[in-house]
Amino acid sequence: MSRAESPTPVATESGSTTGASIADVRPAWSLWLLSIAHAVNHAQAVILPLIYLKITDDFHVGVDTIAFLAAGGAFAAGVVQLSFASLTRLVSRRKMLGAGGLLFGGGFVAQAFSPGFPIFAITNVLSRIGGSPQHPVGNGLLAEQFPPERRGFAISAHISGGNVGTVVVALIGAPVIAMFGWRGAAIVFGIPALAIAVAILLLVRERGTDRAAAVAGGSVRDAYRAIARDRDLRWLYLTSILGGGGRGLGVVNLFVLIYLTKVIGLGESLSGLMYGALIVFSVPMPLIAGWLSDRIGRKPLIIGVYLGGAIGFVVFLISGSSVVGLWAGILLMGLFSFAESPQLQALLADIARPSIRDATFALYFTLAFGVGSLWVAIYGAIIGVAGNAAGLPIVFVLMAVTFVLAALGTVPIRADQRAHENAAHESSLAEL
Repeated sequence: MSRAESPTPVATESGSTTGASIADVRPAWSLWLLSIAHAVNHAQAVILPLIYLKITDDFHVGVDTIAFLAAGGAFAAGVVQLSFASLTRLVSRRKMLGAGGLLFGGGFVAQAFSPGFPIFAITNVLSRIGGSPQHPVGNGLLAEQFPPERRGFAISAHISGGNVGTVVVALIGAPVIAMFGWRGAAIVFGIPALAIAVAILLLVRERGTDRAAAVAGGSVRDAYRAIARDRDLRWLYLTSILGGGGRGLGVVNLFVLIYLTKVIGLGESLSGLMYGALIVFSVPMPLIAGWLSDRIGRKPLIIGVYLGGAIGFVVFLISGSSVVGLWAGILLMGLFSFAESPQLQALLADIARPSIRDATFALYFTLAFGVGSLWVAIYGAIIGVAGNAAGLPIVFVLMAVTFVLAALGTVPIRADQRAHENAAHESSLAEL
């Protein structure tokens, strides 16, 4: 065996070795706490646009200034994720998630006490940075604690937890601001983040096998070199980049609502109902897909989801103003467009060796957030040039094309072989 693949002692958070069992780390506790933290993360992301609208009047800033702030916060939160490949070698995931949650919640609460826009902007960006460990570090923790046959459901539950926050705040966000004002809303949605961060610090436990394997496997630079040489990981990253063109939250939901209102001309109530139904699918579908992928395999499910999503985009587009056809498109998009990303993340956890797992997740989410925003920018440019009526249909055609290409990009990945090899390696680590 190479140095990176040889069995490694289990490191505790204090740096000693132990024979801790999976029961000692209580993976169910980790999953529940991370899922709740993810729900709070999404809740804040959904309430922020409503807060932004209010501060344009209070602080006398323009929409362009808000756009720069939102873009800057997203960029800072995305770029910092690359650092987690190094930080997770030095600090336990529990501490990173807990400290990040304290900064995330504290920064959000601090916005309420901002005397002007500069202080608001600083606390806003710091809060966004504090929330950045949620995806790469949280999924790394779940991948270490759950065996492959339960990993798909665990990571999907983590994603669905975030989507619960999206759905809840879509319903209560505006009333909370109306009742307490934007400053009160910042406190209302910031305190739960602080509470869950404390709970993570107190209740989450780790075995540290991934951290020990990463340290034994060489430097962070060695980890990224290994990723670059790994053909399966390269195909997976390409698949993720392509799939970002039709991903559910942040892409599909945005353009569906614009298309229904600006092109089809549906009334506010019906378009809102369709939009709400689409968002609601974001909660159960990752769970169902995760359960299925644990039983039939990640690769066939991912390919099926991409092809089903492509069909959904086409059905939605060719339906014209037919309400029945539009509902059919909403149903298909809801079934498939929210399910692909969690399963790609589970597949990444399956095929990445423990020694490079944190590095693979750090790079994955940096690409996912960065390229995800690029797709939206490309679509926006198309609509800006062609107009709503001509541009939005082009956007949905491109979404279908990206999903078909993503399905083709999944085909070369040696999912079962790599998962089997890594499962055997993880079992050898767990026995030490």
